[in-house]
Amino acid sequence: MNPISQFVLASSSPRRKELVASLDLSLPVYILSSEADESVPSDWSPEQIVEQLSLRKARATAELLRKQGNTEPSIVVGADTIVVVDGLVLGKPVDEADAFAMLSSLQGRAHEVYTGVACVLTHNGEQTSAHRMTKVHMRPLKNEQINRYIATGEPHDKAGAYGIQGYGATLVERIEGCYFNVVGLPLSLLSDMLAAYRIHVF
Repeated sequence: MNPISQFVLASSSPRRKELVASLDLSLPVYILSSEADESVPSDWSPEQIVEQLSLRKARATAELLRKQGNTEPSIVVGADTIVVVDGLVLGKPVDEADAFAMLSSLQGRAHEVYTGVACVLTHNGEQTSAHRMTKVHMRPLKNEQINRYIATGEPHDKAGAYGIQGYGATLVERIEGCYFNVVGLPLSLLSDMLAAYRIHVF
């Protein structure tokens, strides 16, 4: 018998929430994000960054559940997404000027999007982490186009200052790899990780 009785998403991202909902899991799904520290050493690889931060988020939410007195055996899932161009890691822009600089550096060329996924079991502390990488080719953009896109408000909470599932879809020429990885939660990877705990999508 599967001891896990609830799925807890350690993220406030509406996009990740929608993707988890699309799986229509048999478990009750709860959203509980925490204020996990997202600082990382400068020598960490993109793979290390996303896997360790997703684990940190999942562990922080598991601890939050414990403090709240929630003793239900839960699987807590954390995720972290970064954009990498020329070895430089791009997180969320701090302001419009930062968003413009990011989008300017991405236009007319390819970059990589990494998303880490971590699972933490609250009843025994077991944890796993993995990641996916997708290569995104962005079309050449004029400054006016970049400014109009920034004016939509979409870039402000997105790694790399764009969202492929929104207006940002018009900036992307093509991708190599998992689309959902760029959105922020690679569903094929998550499905495989859940299956290891006998939680099946179908």
